[in-house]
Amino acid sequence: MEIAILLFDRLTALDAVGPYEVLSRMPDSTVKFVANEPGPKRNERGSLALVADYPLDQVSRPDIIVVPGGPGQSDLMNDEPVLNWIRQAHETSRWTTSVCTGSLILGAAGLLKGLKATSHWLAYDVLRSLGAEPTPERVVIEGKIITAAGVSAGIDMALTLVARECGDKFAQATQLAIEYDPQPPFDTGSPEKAPAEIVEGIRSRSRFAMQGGEERIRNKRK
Repeated sequence: MEIAILLFDRLTALDAVGPYEVLSRMPDSTVKFVANEPGPKRNERGSLALVADYPLDQVSRPDIIVVPGGPGQSDLMNDEPVLNWIRQAHETSRWTTSVCTGSLILGAAGLLKGLKATSHWLAYDVLRSLGAEPTPERVVIEGKIITAAGVSAGIDMALTLVARECGDKFAQATQLAIEYDPQPPFDTGSPEKAPAEIVEGIRSRSRFAMQGGEERIRNKRK
């Protein structure tokens, strides 16, 4: 089972590392971190680097595709070599997945038109503009496409996928092995639960990034 995880500069590290920790435990699996240009790719804060060992053209037919999100996603939405790789790899993949705003990259590649999909809650409008039907579910399965909500939902997505491939018992054992037993100190993990002032504070700080994604879509359509 060949698993390709796309890396790029200004990604959110947990979007990639969370699914990696789960998917890499599947029997006979090989995880390959891929990028347009191999090398270290830094997270949005620049303080952490993940290394892409493989160029896209060396991993053309992965069984599983994982597309993480992060601020750098806006650049990839107009990156034709990356979008073409996703389209072509999707033709033969068993599963094509995304985490957080990685679904916007799948949408830019044309894979989500007419499908239900999820993303970070701040990205629903952009997701809709790409032809998808946004839903607040944490993990959404449409055929062989699985999209996950923001950041930590990538672990849920990966466990869901492992259950499909290896059965519930193996997925449950994997969950226990990584001791994934969330017990957050606050019940503010969604905009429906968080106080209004906190939601608006996050929205205000992130508005520029979301507007950048929308602007790139408009420019692409001209």
